[in-house]
Parts: sequence; structure tokens; C-alpha cells
Amino acid sequence: MERIVQEMPEDFRRCVEFHGHVCPGLAIGYRASKAGLEELHQRRASDEELVAIVENDACGVDAVQVLTGCTFGKGNLIHKDYGKQVFIFIDRESGRGVRVALRAGVIDPPKGETQHPMNREEKTRKILSLPQNELFSVREVSIPVPPKATIEPSVACDRCGEPTMRSKLEEVEGERLCRECLKSEGLGS
Repeated sequence: MERIVQEMPEDFRRCVEFHGHVCPGLAIGYRASKAGLEELHQRRASDEELVAIVENDACGVDAVQVLTGCTFGKGNLIHKDYGKQVFIFIDRESGRGVRVALRAGVIDPPKGETQHPMNREEKTRKILSLPQNELFSVREVSIPVPPKATIEPSVACDRCGEPTMRSKLEEVEGERLCRECLKSEGLGS
């Protein structure tokens, strides 16, 4: 696998360094991010100029962070737990969005078909070398641009005393409770 890294562009090597190893999932996120940035005519965000909505919590999300500059900390990386290799990128200034979705059967054969099973290195190489249109379905989307990250003061939870964003506290029987305390009391989800 290390041979792949040495052969790859510097930006892929940065993704590997951040993620910790080479794998097919990281390659998917790398290629999806490159496709999204290209379609939007954008480059890595230094602040919140871009938004990335990821529909999985797999390895590829690390490549999204490295290449796009979208992070949970800046509030411009949004996770939707759908379990799909789908990545949506939005340019805040223009409002343009693009959805990049891995095509079915690209990495693993479609259900019922048999092929020579590929190992991790073969899968990674295939992902990195396939033409973009064979790897992904890419289309423009029109969705509302998510609001920028809000910064607000923390307030102590009346139960545990831990500082919590004021907007994340729930009022229950005169007490302001954090979501963790609500859950432990069987009051929240």
C-alpha cells in the first residue's frame, strides 16, 4: 500500500497522513472531494466559504476535511447518517450545490454477479484511476444553504453542571437540562 502513496499526488498523500492509512474509503472521499471542488470551480475553504454534507461516517470523510477545509469545528461539515457514499458540496457565495454519489457496482460487483475479488490495494488503485463519470454520478442540486456556525455562550446544566450551549438545553419542570442528562433520565432521544 505504501507504494500507492509514493505514486500519488501530494494532496492524496496529505489525506493519507491525516487519516493514518491508505484504503478504498479514503480514495472515494478524495475523488468525491476533487469532483465537487472541480464542479463548483472552488478550492479549499479557509473559513466557511464551502459546506460539505456527508451521508456516511466512513474513511472518505477524512479526505473531505483535508481537501475542502470543511470541518465539524467550523460548522461547515454536516453529517447525515444515511450510510451512503454520497457527498454534497455547496458554495455559500453562489448558492450552487453539487451531489457526488458513488455508482453502484463500481467497487464490488452487483448482487448476483461474480468477479475476481479485489484486495484493498486493487480497490484503491481502481478508485484512484477510474474516469470520474464511471466512478460517480455528479449532478447539481438546489438545497438551502445551511446557516453559518453559531457562537453562543454556554450555560451550566442544572443537573450535571457542565457548560452547554444555551440553545442545546431543554427546559423540563423548571430545570435547564443538557441532552445527555435528558437521555439518562429517559426524557430525551
